[in-house]
Amino acid sequence: MSDVRRLYRSRSDKKLGGVCGGLAEYFQLDPSLIRLAWIIFAVLGGSGVLAYILAWIVIPEQP
Repeated sequence: MSDVRRLYRSRSDKKLGGVCGGLAEYFQLDPSLIRLAWIIFAVLGGSGVLAYILAWIVIPEQP
């Protein structure tokens, strides 16, 4: 049986909404790298802020 991974907002590794922690767990990356990418997107045009808010709304919290 295959191991199905689901994308959730992290409950344990969160600074604001758990989006970066959840993405880091899903892609098996360091959460600091994901957070850095969000900051870069936010500074370069502000699209990172909107994307973060949308991800916060759309991605369910970890059960």
